[in-house]
Order: sequence, then C-alpha cells, then structure tokens
Amino acid sequence: MYAVNKVDYIKISTFMFLYFVVWTMSFSLYAIWLGQHAALSSAEIGAVFAVNGAFAVVLKPFYGYITDKLGMKKHLLYFVAIMSALLMPFFVYVYHPLLIASFPIGVVVGAIYLSLAWYAGIAVSESYCDRFGRLKGFEFGRIRMWGSCGAAVTASFAGVLFNISPVINFTISSVVSLIMLAVLISIKIPDADNSENAVVPAKKINMADVRELIKQGKFWRFCFYVAGIVWFMHIAEQQFPRYFVSFFHGDKSGNSWYGYLSTVQAIVEFISMLTVPWIVNKLGARKTLIIAGLLIGARLLISGFATSPLMIAFIKPFYGLENSLLLIAVFKYIAEHFDKKVNSTMYLIGYQCFIYIGTIFVSAPVGYLYDHIGFGNAYFIMGAIIIAFSLMSIFVLSSDKEMPGHHHPVAKRSLS
Repeated sequence: MYAVNKVDYIKISTFMFLYFVVWTMSFSLYAIWLGQHAALSSAEIGAVFAVNGAFAVVLKPFYGYITDKLGMKKHLLYFVAIMSALLMPFFVYVYHPLLIASFPIGVVVGAIYLSLAWYAGIAVSESYCDRFGRLKGFEFGRIRMWGSCGAAVTASFAGVLFNISPVINFTISSVVSLIMLAVLISIKIPDADNSENAVVPAKKINMADVRELIKQGKFWRFCFYVAGIVWFMHIAEQQFPRYFVSFFHGDKSGNSWYGYLSTVQAIVEFISMLTVPWIVNKLGARKTLIIAGLLIGARLLISGFATSPLMIAFIKPFYGLENSLLLIAVFKYIAEHFDKKVNSTMYLIGYQCFIYIGTIFVSAPVGYLYDHIGFGNAYFIMGAIIIAFSLMSIFVLSSDKEMPGHHHPVAKRSLS
C-alpha cells in the first residue's frame, strides 16, 4: 500500500477493532443478561428483541440515508460512538431498573437506545468501512477482520468478567467507546474524498432516489433472500447463548465456556474475512450468497440434533465462516447491482432494516417455540426453512454481470 493509505488502513481497522470490543464485551451477552439479571422468560426476551427490531426498522433507513448524504464525512459515526460511551450508565441506572419496575416502558426506552448505539450503529460502521475501503483501495474483509479480532480477544474473558458483575463489562465498553471516538477524530478526510470519485457521487442522494430504489424488482428479490435466510439466522443467534448454557449444569460454567467458544468463533471469522474476498471474487456474489444460505441452514439443522456441550461447541464456530461469506457477498452484490448513490441506503434498508422486520414478526413466535418444543426442535425447523429458501434463491437473485471488484480501478493502484 501507499504510505498514506497504510495509515488510513490502520486507523479505520483500529476503529472496527474497538467497536467489536464494545459489542462483544456487552452485547454478545445481552440475551444472558436479560434472562439471568433481568429475570425475563424466553417469550419475554423474544418480545424485547421484537420491539428492539421495530425501532431498528424505523431508524436504519434514516441512518442509511444520512450516510449516503454525508458521503465520507464522519458525523454520524461520532454520534454512534458517543451513544455507545453512555452504555454503562444507561444499562445500570436506567434500563435495568425500568425493566423491573415497568416492563413495557423499559422495553421501549431500551429499544430506542440500542437502536441508536448498536443496531443501527454497527450497520452504519460496516457500511462506512466498505465505502472507505473501496475508495482507498483495500477489501472490506481486510478491515472487517479486525472487528473479528477484537471480538476474539474480548470473548476470551468477557464471560468471566460477566460472572463477577455485568457492570464491569458495561464500564469497559463505555471507556473503549471514548477511545474509539478519539480514533475516529484522528482520521482525516480530504475534500477530494467527498466529491465525485469511484464510490461517492458528486450529486448526493435525495428522496426520489430512495423511492426509485424501492420500486426496483431486484431490490425485492434481494429482500426475498434476506427474509428466508438472514431472518432465521439472526433470530437463531439471539437466544443461542441460552441454548448453549442449557447444556451445562451451572449457568456460570456455561457463561465462561460460551466466552471461550465465542473466541474460537471470532478467530474463524478473522481468518475467513481475510480469505473470503478471494472466494467471492472467484465465484461471484450471487453464488456465494446461495452457498452461505445452505451452510447456515445445515448448521442450524445439525444444532437441532446436538446432545452434548462438545457437539454444540463444535458446530457454533462455523457461524464465523457463514457470517464472513454473507457480509462480504452482500456488500459486493450491492456494489454491483445498485447505484453508488444509494449503496448505504440499500444496505441499511434492503439488508439491515429488512432483517429487523423479520425480528418484529418472528422473534416472539420463535421464543414461544423455545419454551414449548425446546431449542433443539426450533433450530431444526429454522434450518429446514433456510435451506428451502436458499434453493429458491437460485432462481430469484439477480445474475452477476461481472466479477465484483473489476470496476473499481482505484483498488489496483494501492497495492505494492
């Protein structure tokens, strides 16, 4: 890389690393916290995720639109970092007391905060890093893999600290968020990066562009894929920590082992983020999305048959590979099939927002299934649905017009 691009790469990768430290330290244990510390049932936790999803659905389109409007400006990322820094006081002094005193109010207030800081925040961060990478000439996966590294490092001790007190986890997250904000401020964006170039149009997005996007058939074909595959993948992950802990005789033992398992998963994701771009460029985004769907469905099916901690521990890290295939293929699919003017809006509406539409309608029913037929049977059903939609997507997703990456000449000049 050129020296300037190398500095940019280090800074944006550090930002992604720190964001996932915050995410893993607190949010990866969110479902366990709701069950063990807020004392909610599976159905109530499902309802919490459903309301969280509803607010995320409302907020994400605005975040996507603002991101496209700002281009390479970082104002929205600053806001996300500041909101993330409020995590400890919010969870300890606002969220937890409200869930106990008035469950409905607590759920709504929590959903507002979580959407601003995390649900929409992580989507904006990833979308910005994808655009930043394409502009500077390096693969999104080479940035995002440092998020996986941050998750791997943090997951190795997050569960242990959580057993002592979740307040420790929340405090660390708040402090790291302030460091993350400082890193963001240090990234300098030249005026040329925010004018007409390979990834930023001179004329920014307007509402007519959003309406035109939603009218396109290929937009809805992509949403079909998300509804049948990513919906259930996402919902299965929401309460997976509780499924995993159920294989252990004590919650604390399960919490600690889940942290170790998350470390292994994050390491798998780190390696995958480094290597998957080559696979996606070779196969094309469409084929990769279909393969990712089949792998996700197979993992959930096998998870439904798990009978021991060892078996479920062996299966779970494959999520790291699936997530890498899915995320990198989604960004390349969007870059290939949609106007650069609406790239972030497409990602936040067609992918991120649409995921949470599924969360609204499916989280509570799946939570009911967990309580009445068990986690294993529920996972088996979701895995079968995903495989069916993956096969149908062969005929639904738009064909690749060219190999992703071939139309971004800026990527060539940054390599040594």
